[in-house]
Amino acid sequence: MEGQIMPREKLLDKGAGALSNSELIAILLRTGIKGKDVLQLSEELLGYYGSLTALLSAEVNELLNTKGLGKAKAVCLKAALELGQRIFREMTEKTKVRLDEPEGVYHLCHDMAFMDRETVRVISLDSKLNYRGLNTVSVGLLDSSLLHPREVYKPAISRMAAAIILVHNHPSGDPSPSKEDEGVTSKIREAGETLGIKMLDHVIIGSGTFYSFAAGRTFKAEVAEK
Repeated sequence: MEGQIMPREKLLDKGAGALSNSELIAILLRTGIKGKDVLQLSEELLGYYGSLTALLSAEVNELLNTKGLGKAKAVCLKAALELGQRIFREMTEKTKVRLDEPEGVYHLCHDMAFMDRETVRVISLDSKLNYRGLNTVSVGLLDSSLLHPREVYKPAISRMAAAIILVHNHPSGDPSPSKEDEGVTSKIREAGETLGIKMLDHVIIGSGTFYSFAAGRTFKAEVAEK
């Protein structure tokens, strides 16, 4: 990095907004590895995952399997993601977004529109439909044979939730439900009835649009995505 301003010094001098995504990641990683400085490592990570959202949405075990990341670096990246999610949840709660409406679900999870891989999240709600938590339960193709109801309802049970909303994205940008999506919806809803936890909706996030199974139609997003 000879001749370059180090990311930390650049932040102090010009502010966080002046740094690129790779420079911000470099600050979190702190050090490089043999043959690569920290900025090169962060650029390679972003290139490998395809986007900042995809990188920071990766689970710790997945990060640990990424070349150049040890436990300390992987944990630091995951902690940064969690802080960002908590800030967003806090903002959502303060603005009193209605999560029993598809628009509110999109407002909470619109970052999924930028993810390069199909990701499944579960929103937990109490009996008054107040927000209790958001968990990622699967990353990869949505497959009814692989997505077990136990994994979907596990965070809801731990939060003593009365209801859930299933959310996943279509990286293609088209939120239209597939036969597989319909099968997953039925399977998860039936499991919820057995557990006494109501599945209110299954929302599919696309590019600028989203589909709600409860409403039975596609909506145009009104939340700014960038």
